Amino acid sequence: MSDSSTAKPAVIAAGALCWREGPKGLELLIIHRPKYDDWSWPKGKQDDGESIPETAVREVREEVGLKITLGVPLTTTSYRVSSGLKNVYYWASEIPSNKKPQVDDREVDRLDWVSPTKARKLLTNSSDRYPLDRLVELHEAGDLRTRQLIIVRHAKAKPRSSWSRAESDRPLAATGKRQAHAVWRLLDAWKPTRIISSPWSRCMQTVAGYAKANGLAIKEKNRLTEAEHKRKPAKAAKLMESLFDANHSTVLCTHRPVLPTILKVIDRHLPKELRQYLPAEDPYLTPGQMLVLDLSIKHRDRVIAVEKIEPFDD
Repeated sequence: MSDSSTAKPAVIAAGALCWREGPKGLELLIIHRPKYDDWSWPKGKQDDGESIPETAVREVREEVGLKITLGVPLTTTSYRVSSGLKNVYYWASEIPSNKKPQVDDREVDRLDWVSPTKARKLLTNSSDRYPLDRLVELHEAGDLRTRQLIIVRHAKAKPRSSWSRAESDRPLAATGKRQAHAVWRLLDAWKPTRIISSPWSRCMQTVAGYAKANGLAIKEKNRLTEAEHKRKPAKAAKLMESLFDANHSTVLCTHRPVLPTILKVIDRHLPKELRQYLPAEDPYLTPGQMLVLDLSIKHRDRVIAVEKIEPFDD
């Protein structure tokens, strides 16, 4: 980090290091901004009503015309600006060879695909080299290309005290419906292609918007319900364990009482340095909150990063 201060940032921004495998090896997309006459990564300030991952996706789309999906998180840089501390969050994002970036006439007048060595020389601000160093480190280890396992606690449901019918049918509250919409927007930053959920209404409603928008079926698993988990928690553990051997980016939606079992399985797969990022106390995740695990595609079940992310409930 370029600034170790723990003060709350006055400015939050996000972006991505877009990368691809070129004829001569790893290439990165670097941009020139005429307003500042600098070379940097595509990034920008967070808008109102936006989560930080959404900011990264939007800014890359606006500045270089690419609709990206996020990969592994990189270093967050911190530095001082006129209004105070500024934090910039970066993710890696692989760009398919058939996608061509284009300059944004308002903010970007030049762009180029360059090697990491050339990028390091061109970058105007020294803090922009930190996420580059992390990306190169991951690439050299064979862990830059990743898939995601995303654990979602269902959005806020109607109170038990006000619901007289079957517990499995208890739906989302009005606040929960807004949270579910925020979950949909946030999942779109990673575009998981497989959805697994407890069949109880409040879980299904939490992921239904994302599923419908992307033409995906929701795979209902009774073992993720509160009732079945209470009887046979080992079944939920076995399901979670199987996801580490899968090939797809997956989102799993379940209930608060099931989370300790899910987290115990995750803990067994985490390297020591990542265990501090795993929720350790009840309620583990708040309604609508999610845990995003990045797993190396080359090294199968190796967990590269853990992020706990709060959807922006507008």
